[in-house]
Amino acid sequence: MKLSTKGRYGVKAMLDLAIHSSEGHIPLKSIAERQNISENYLEQLFALLRKEGIVKSIRGAQGGYMLAHDPQEITVGAILRALEGSLAPVDCVTENDPAYCDRADRCVTKFIWKKIRDKVNEVVDSITLKDLVEEYRKLNPDEGYMYYI
Repeated sequence: MKLSTKGRYGVKAMLDLAIHSSEGHIPLKSIAERQNISENYLEQLFALLRKEGIVKSIRGAQGGYMLAHDPQEITVGAILRALEGSLAPVDCVTENDPAYCDRADRCVTKFIWKKIRDKVNEVVDSITLKDLVEEYRKLNPDEGYMYYI
């Protein structure tokens, strides 16, 4: 399984948002500058995250984004699925709408793909934004603010 830039940049941006959450609503421009990600691209990602209820937005001069839940309630899995869709390695084992295959009831390899899907989901659902913030602070104890992750 290989994540696209959506997933990678989305996790980085959400970690940035979590670290700076005490500052109130964070403009995407600030995240874009710190993470060296296009602001236009972040707008697309945050629209998906907002649709899934992971972030909230406020318009206007004092506007920006904030987490819709506490960092310990937002998993990496939720972020990745909001941006990437299913994390299944093949279409025949996606959670909600598996692709039809006339050999599915006799497919031995389907067992492998389900195990991979389940283990990937287990891992990403066990890691929260709070865990990532704590890991960042352990690796960067002298920095008050996160710049490039």
